[in-house]
Amino acid sequence: MKIPDDIPVYGDLKYRGKCPTEELEQVTFFNKLRREHAEFGAIAIHIKNEGKRTKYQADKDSINGMVTGASDIIIPASPAFICELKRKDHTKSKISEEQINYLYAARDRGAFICVALGYEAAFQAFYDYLQKHY
Repeated sequence: MKIPDDIPVYGDLKYRGKCPTEELEQVTFFNKLRREHAEFGAIAIHIKNEGKRTKYQADKDSINGMVTGASDIIIPASPAFICELKRKDHTKSKISEEQINYLYAARDRGAFICVALGYEAAFQAFYDYLQKHY
């Protein structure tokens, strides 16, 4: 996985080994966020845009407002917190051009953006976000 140098990465890029799936990391992040930071957990969202779809489904999703590449963790605060969550061992994950473009578009409009390798790294990013903006 090649993450552009101008996108902040949280986590250990040298880590290799066993690690939970992205889905489990995401579930853990959202559960902890809602437990420990309820005011942000109440508005945090994940837009389900993974998986195979037919052309008809993709067209329908697009018409209904789905954006290809939308990040895994979106907190629509001011500024927004936008985090693409990957596995702790990033060699077991991929980042798409659409995901990178989404991060850039959010950053260009003032959002705090990052890629996090695992839920712990996502929380480090969230804490940095809180320190900088709250």
